[in-house]
Amino acid sequence: MWYNRIMDNRRPLAEQMRPQSLDEVIGQDEIIGDGKILTEIVKKGEPVNLIFWGPPGTGKTTLARILAKEFKADFIELSAVTAGKKDIEQVVERAKQNWNLQIKTVLFVDEIHRFNKAQQDAFLPHVESGLIILIGATTENPSFEVISPLLSRSRVVIVKNLSKPAIIEVLKRAIKAKKATKRVSKKALDYLAELSGGDARSALGDLELALNLADKVDENIVKEAAGRKVPGYDKKGDKHYDNISAFIKSMRGSDVDATLYYLARMIEAGEDPKFIARRMVIFASEDIGLAGNGGLNLAVAAFEAVERVGMPEGEIILSHVACALAKSKKDRSSYDAYIRAKEAAQKSMNLPVPIELRNAPTKLMKDLGFGKGQKWEAGFHLDVSYLPKELGKVKFYK
Repeated sequence: MWYNRIMDNRRPLAEQMRPQSLDEVIGQDEIIGDGKILTEIVKKGEPVNLIFWGPPGTGKTTLARILAKEFKADFIELSAVTAGKKDIEQVVERAKQNWNLQIKTVLFVDEIHRFNKAQQDAFLPHVESGLIILIGATTENPSFEVISPLLSRSRVVIVKNLSKPAIIEVLKRAIKAKKATKRVSKKALDYLAELSGGDARSALGDLELALNLADKVDENIVKEAAGRKVPGYDKKGDKHYDNISAFIKSMRGSDVDATLYYLARMIEAGEDPKFIARRMVIFASEDIGLAGNGGLNLAVAAFEAVERVGMPEGEIILSHVACALAKSKKDRSSYDAYIRAKEAAQKSMNLPVPIELRNAPTKLMKDLGFGKGQKWEAGFHLDVSYLPKELGKVKFYK
């Protein structure tokens, strides 16, 4: 197995444990496996321009290296943070030489969103001609950060945060490779995984330091190695749901201080800010409703702003809008009315729509009374019930 390979202690543990094939990648079942996009690309042997979108430490660079290896291509890696025009020119020149030797060129651009429009434009003709197979990596939404012509010539692949069990599996393999199975307690493994926030590189870095600090690694050694307290928050466990529930209820109860407190707890624990923003959008419609029609617009704007700005600045937006929603008047009448209407609809789906409300596109239908009494006038009101007659004078909205 790959985790039994000879370890080179001169390199960081995360680098030593880097998977060498798709079969070795842990925790990306939605993009790797039978019928999944990356596996199918490798099977067909036809390189595709890709944009990997996902958080740090989820394996974007690793996946790019594996694909280049599978394509038997020359792999060139650039960081958009440090690369300039000269670097791009050198890549193109090397790709031309490879072309003459019938060697494919895979260019991996880390943090591609940091390249400006002109720099991204520079790649376009070479991507179009097939001289370069481009694989970009970004932590930001490529819809906003990658130019449309480049995006239209690429497949966007979402690389997700690793789950806690997946992180534990990565750590177990590293411990086995280091022949340190008896040195790390089960509780320490759990703490390492919880601290990682789905970032395998971070988890392996903390494990490596912990192993260097002590012969026996327990939760206290993990805390010392990580340099921070375990947040006590599992994004898929009870505490995840407890905190978001407390956040919603605090807004519902118009308690601004508690709203901010639970918001801060979630953000500090690494909760997905878009998850918080989505719940705020739902809250604005469900709990504020007709009392403040601007609440929904504000919440939707918050979601879009967080998506575009990202973190950590996104916490400013979330706190601003959370305060506004907490302070707003509350009215559940529209939501409650819909629930009552929904229950009635489920029990009476087969009732006919009143004939006066139906369209009458033909003379026969008009003669039969379809649309009878209707006038195309603003505010026109029929004297008959708009509901199926069998429902009687039911009231949903109160």
